[in-house]
Parts: sequence; C-alpha cells; structure tokens
Amino acid sequence: MSISSSLNAGVAGLQTNAQRLASISDNIANSSTAGYKRVQTDFESMVLSPGGGSYAAGGVRASTVRMIEERGTLTGTSNATDLAIRGGGMLPVAREAQVNTAGTDASMFLTTTGSFRTDANGYLKTESGLVLMGWPANPDGSIPLFPRNTADGLEPMRIQTTQLAGNPTQNISLGINLPATETEAGAPANTYNSTVEYFDNLGTSQSINISFIPTPPALPTDPATNEWTMVLTDSAQAGDEIGRYTLTFADTTTAGGTLASVTPIATVAPAGPSPAFNNGIITVNAARGPIEIDMGDIGDTNLTQVSFDFTAAGTTKDGSAIGNFVGLDVDVNGFVRATFDTGEIRTIYQIPVVGVPNPNGLQSFDNQTYLTSRASGDFFLWDAGDGPTGDVVAFAREGSATDVAGELTDMIQTQRAYSSNAKVIQTVDEMLQETTNIKR
Repeated sequence: MSISSSLNAGVAGLQTNAQRLASISDNIANSSTAGYKRVQTDFESMVLSPGGGSYAAGGVRASTVRMIEERGTLTGTSNATDLAIRGGGMLPVAREAQVNTAGTDASMFLTTTGSFRTDANGYLKTESGLVLMGWPANPDGSIPLFPRNTADGLEPMRIQTTQLAGNPTQNISLGINLPATETEAGAPANTYNSTVEYFDNLGTSQSINISFIPTPPALPTDPATNEWTMVLTDSAQAGDEIGRYTLTFADTTTAGGTLASVTPIATVAPAGPSPAFNNGIITVNAARGPIEIDMGDIGDTNLTQVSFDFTAAGTTKDGSAIGNFVGLDVDVNGFVRATFDTGEIRTIYQIPVVGVPNPNGLQSFDNQTYLTSRASGDFFLWDAGDGPTGDVVAFAREGSATDVAGELTDMIQTQRAYSSNAKVIQTVDEMLQETTNIKR
C-alpha cells in the first residue's frame, strides 16, 4: 500500500543523505590533504509504478564517484623532488612494501603529486611509503625505447647519493690569435705555447700542449711569410707528438688574418703522419682515445694571425674531473638529472606521465593512489607534455581539490533534506497510529 511505500521512501532518504553527509565529511576532513580528490554523491530516483493505477513511492538511491580528473591548486615548495602534474596525467609510483620484496617487479600505482626524498636505501619515496618510478637512462644519458602500454620498463628510482661521476673530454675548440709581426723579417721568432687540460676515461687530468713556431722569411728583404708550425704533444704519452701542421694565414683585404691553409706533416715521435684536417677538425689520438680539436675551417676565425698579442682566451673543452653527487633536478619533460660538484649534470631517469581514458573510473586506495580498472580503460605512458598529458612541475605540490565553502553549503542542504525525510517518517508513523486508533 502507498502509505508503506512512503515509509520506505523516507527511510531511503535518510540513508542516501547520510551517505552524502559521509562524503562531505571526507571532503572537509581532507581539505588540507595534498593531492586529495573530492567525492561527489549523486541521487537517483527509483520508480516502482511507471504509470496507471495507484502510486507507490520508490524512494531514492545514492551513487558516489571520486572526481579524480579535478585538479587542486599547485603550491611552491623548497624541495627539488616535490613533484606535481600541471595538466592531465599521473605519476607512476610503487608501494615501499612491494619494492622491498619484489624490487623492480613492484606493481605500478598512480598518484598526481608527492613529496619524494631519498631514504636510507637511496629510493625516492614519500613519508607514506610511495616510491617514485621511472625509466633508467643509459650511461650516456639517453633513454632506451621502452613499451608504452606496459609498466615492464619502469623501475623504482634509486639514487646513489655517494656516487662519483666524471666525463672524459671528447671535444676541444681552439680560440687563439698569433701575432702577425712574428713572421716578418728580423722578428725574434718566439715560440708560443698553449696548454689545454683534458680528462681521461678515469677522470684524471691530462693536458695537450700546443706550440706555435713562426716561419721567418728566407731573406731579410722578403715579405712576412704568415706561416707557422703547430705542434701538439700529449702529457699522458710522456710528451710524444700527436700532430704537426703547417698553418698559413691570409693577408688579403677581405680575409686578412684568417686561416688560409692547413697542411699535416709527419710527427717527430712517434713517427707517422699527423691526423688529417677535415672541415676544420683534426682528430688526435690522445691517451684516453680520440679527441676532436676544432681549429675552424678555412676562412674562420678560431685561429687568427693579426698584429696583436698572443692570446688563447677563446679555447674551450668539454668533459669534467671526478665529482661528488650534490643533488637532483627534475625538468618539465620528466628527466631526472644528477648534479655533481664539478658542474657535471647527468640524466639518470625519465619519469613518464600516465594517461587513462577515464580518470574517474580508477580504483581509489589510501594515500591518494589509484589503479586502473575496466571503467578507467588501459593506461599509456606518455612523455611529459605530449598527447593529453601535462608536464612535470618540480618544487611544487598539488593541493586538495576540496572547496570548503561549497562543501559546507552542501552539508546544510543535506541536513535540511535529512530532517525533511525524518519528518516524512514521523508523519507516516502518526498516520499508522491513527489507523490503529480507528480499529480500536
């Protein structure tokens, strides 16, 4: 009978509003929880008599959904490995307990933000035990090609804070001026030396000494030769020559002072030809292996001969000595780089951004972590900033997505609705009591 259905509808109203109040309580309680995603409760009517005849109240039922796609405000911090996602997508993490037992085979969970710091074992993890995951880099800093629709290539990020790193020298660029007056008749014919430090494969400091010897005119009345002999020796090979060249400089109106020709000649010790001059580059065989020396091509100004003092201030090189680890840096593309006290910066991991078709369909777990489900769809590992995903922001945390003012308003509405449903039950009880009194 309809009066009984009214009672059932009132009870259903109490239950659903109590459920809504529970979600509001959760949201308000987590209004300061970093990365928290609010729960939204929706009501749906239940119809027992679709049409015709007497009406029976079906009541209401509630469904809840966690609004994972909503994002909180990003707040700056002072920790380089406080990370958040600016835009769509999530960070891959693993639970510390699984990392301790399964190692690199730990299951991948998802989160949108975290304050990661190295623990006693070097893992980058939060205080709640979430370990950041990423793709490990090759020794040269490149990232191998990993599958994007599986987490097989990901591993918990472990930072060796006691590690040492060096970078052998592979390239030297000369920036030298030779005094033009030294190739004139009667000049003192001084030899000028420039020493370039380089680092071998073990991080040891070595040096290449470059000597410039002017060629004087054959006769006192002859013009300047504009010619020099360049000799390269390697300290790691007991001063043996690794290259000898004849350099000629132009003295024309348009190209005066620039390199006109480079002619390799046989070295003194060990005997043999000097490396070829090719498009401004000579590749010498230093003790650590080949080093490319950029002299500048014909007409360039790496090597010049003008009427000025000898200077080698423009000479540069790459590589570094062995250095101590001093910190981490994470860029917007998710590359994690280790910094050393020598200035060396080395890429050690890349953090992908995980995207799913329906973020609100993810399974929710403690500590703002999620797992994919049938409702969310399969995940894909994107490079940060590609596809539908955002970029990685360091020195930042994502705040709670809870709007406290809105939740308090909803709480007032829920309280009024709960009271109204209680009034319905009270009224039905009075009507049933009246019916009982009639029978008496």
